[in-house]
Amino acid sequence: MKRRSLLQSALAVAALPLLSLQALPAWAQGAWPSARPVTIVVPFPAGGSTDMVARALALQLQTRLGGSFVVDNRPGATGTIGTGQVKRAPADGYTLLVSSLGAFVVTPHLLKGVPYDATKDFDYISVPVQAPNVLVANVARPERTVDEVLALLRKTPGKVSFASSGNGSSDHLSAELFWQQSKTEGVHVPYKGGAPAVNDLLGNQVDFSFQNVNAVLPHIRAGKLRAIAVTGDKRSPVLPEVPTLAEAGVKGAEVYSWQGMAAPKGLPPATKKALSDAVIAAMQDPELRKRMLDQGLEIVASTPEEFTAFQLREWTRWKTLIDTRRITAD
Repeated sequence: MKRRSLLQSALAVAALPLLSLQALPAWAQGAWPSARPVTIVVPFPAGGSTDMVARALALQLQTRLGGSFVVDNRPGATGTIGTGQVKRAPADGYTLLVSSLGAFVVTPHLLKGVPYDATKDFDYISVPVQAPNVLVANVARPERTVDEVLALLRKTPGKVSFASSGNGSSDHLSAELFWQQSKTEGVHVPYKGGAPAVNDLLGNQVDFSFQNVNAVLPHIRAGKLRAIAVTGDKRSPVLPEVPTLAEAGVKGAEVYSWQGMAAPKGLPPATKKALSDAVIAAMQDPELRKRMLDQGLEIVASTPEEFTAFQLREWTRWKTLIDTRRITAD
């Protein structure tokens, strides 16, 4: 009798770890995302708008989903190197991509041998934010309205300089679309990044540029650059006095720069939903929302279905412009 009691006690003790494990929530048992850190690849250098958005999301996702989310900057080849690395990663939720529109809908039309197919190789999760571009002039220029810029372009075709952060960037495409829709021509001056383009604008070395609102807002407010029009379908809340291009008479030239989150194709449905729900909730966080809006970014917080449809529309739109305008990466 005593031996049976001891045996029963031993079995009960042995079962305790199993019972305790079964009582733990799924995340504590090694389920996503607790098994190891989740890497958010940003295919551009640190410090830019995309990097800022990715780091803000990493903190929010870590708070909302548990686990650890870290940003890994993998720049090169206009965003295609880091994006290609994400495409080759396992579709287990531990490798994510946060990129601007370039890698998703522009660069594949400009470069040969891009190591991914943006229409097939990714699960699209959400577009958290977007921002219009703003047509700015250096303060030495006398032009203050779109009509005056158009008059200058028609008077001196092919001689007025427009800076951009590089071939195929949203600021470059904004200029090309502006010229196409207004039947004018300027001179595209590409730089290796937005910072040197803005520096030469501030130094009056180039005439105009279509820059992301958030990138030049401090310079506009300080009177160091002149805002002439925004490329959105409505006025920017941070530049309410600046008209849209459509209001100024140039229709069909709406452009938004945007950031999107994606994952390798085949992401488990539950993981995709958890991520999209967390991103959407994050963009409604009062503190984060205010920080984004104060910088000129507009909240989108789209669903996976909305982002997937949007990516295809943007893919077609920019391919048509690039082909029509014969834009190249050189």
